[in-house]
Amino acid sequence: MIGRRTHDERMKTAPKLLAAVLLIVLVLLQYRIWVSHQGVRSVDRLERAVSAQQKLNARLTARNGRLAAQVADLKTGTAAVEELARSQLGMIGPDETFYQVIEPAPRAAPPTH
Repeated sequence: MIGRRTHDERMKTAPKLLAAVLLIVLVLLQYRIWVSHQGVRSVDRLERAVSAQQKLNARLTARNGRLAAQVADLKTGTAAVEELARSQLGMIGPDETFYQVIEPAPRAAPPTH
């Protein structure tokens, strides 16, 4: 009989066909893991973004701590208020004397002949 395969021939090719299908599925899954945008590259990109955000959060937490300490100092004592008044507003106390030091202007270099 031409064109018809025997049962034995089909039983021999079935495992080969199954192995080929499984190999194709394995290759497609590996592609998705290593090459696609939803795979390892995406995880690496997200890890870098998380690391950058953690660094930013640490800096902002430190800044918030400094600001909270400054607010507490402003609420409880007058030293911080006086410091801010002196540095930002140029104020002086009633029993203090203000001295302003003016640097002399740089001299022009004498002409050379």
